[in-house]
Amino acid sequence: MSSTSSVLVAPKSGRLRKKILPYLLSLPALLVCMGILIPFFTAVYYSMMRFRLNLPYLKGFIWFDNYINFLSDPAFWNTVQISLVYAFLTVGLELLLGLGIAVLLQQPSKFNNIVSVLLLLPLMTAPALASLMWKLMTNPNFGILSYLVSLLGFSDFKWASDPSTALLTVVLVDIWVYTPFIMILLLAGLRSLPKQPFEAAALDGVPQSFIFFRITLPMLMPYLLTATLFRLLESIQQFDIIYSMTQGGPGDQLMVFQVQAYLEFFQYTNVGRSTALLMVLWAITFALSNVFIKHWLRLRERTHGNG
Repeated sequence: MSSTSSVLVAPKSGRLRKKILPYLLSLPALLVCMGILIPFFTAVYYSMMRFRLNLPYLKGFIWFDNYINFLSDPAFWNTVQISLVYAFLTVGLELLLGLGIAVLLQQPSKFNNIVSVLLLLPLMTAPALASLMWKLMTNPNFGILSYLVSLLGFSDFKWASDPSTALLTVVLVDIWVYTPFIMILLLAGLRSLPKQPFEAAALDGVPQSFIFFRITLPMLMPYLLTATLFRLLESIQQFDIIYSMTQGGPGDQLMVFQVQAYLEFFQYTNVGRSTALLMVLWAITFALSNVFIKHWLRLRERTHGNG
């Protein structure tokens, strides 16, 4: 009897284990999902409220009034414009520089490998720390960059303290920090491309410009889209470089979404407007990511279809 009962218990415990196992395996994903959704819906909740930390007795629901007020607020449209200009300017320049460096380092060699590792050093620096370094280098009294610029005839170059050059300054810092990310991603893509099309083109005496624009770039397009998506989403949410360099100034020249939301919350204690700004930023990043992902999927389907 005992042997028969043990045989019956074993299949039952095995079936129970198989039923529980999927839930146990999905538990980490569920916890991560909760960690994302709870702050998200909390932000949605506060974005529909009139809530200032210094006036708690005025707290109450105003539904979509925070968003409606944005439509007639010049400061909001200034923030949208600056955020988009900053994002597209930095990503565009970083793509050009990263692709150029990757092409130069495409051939595997000891020298190229050493150079590619050295070029990754700025990426290992925290953006806020990199901003402080550039703030010292652009100091008009003792900064090395100010001295080099003075040799070119610009004796009183204001860098981040001048509204006309503040954007240029933070863009330079962003390029210095993040170009290595695009470079290493595109370099990996270039070195993984199949050799046969390039060998056939070389045997036929095809010009290098034709090879680059008609063979290399189309085959590298998935890597370019991936690098653009990652950098665009990060650039449009930029905070640390701009806040460390200028705190959104001079005036409101660099008042991007994250800096504006930070100041609204911690300086003006306007929780409702701050979270509404972040929800608008989320909507923009969601729309941009959908566009890039659709293009990436369409490109993958076309590639597989050609294959």
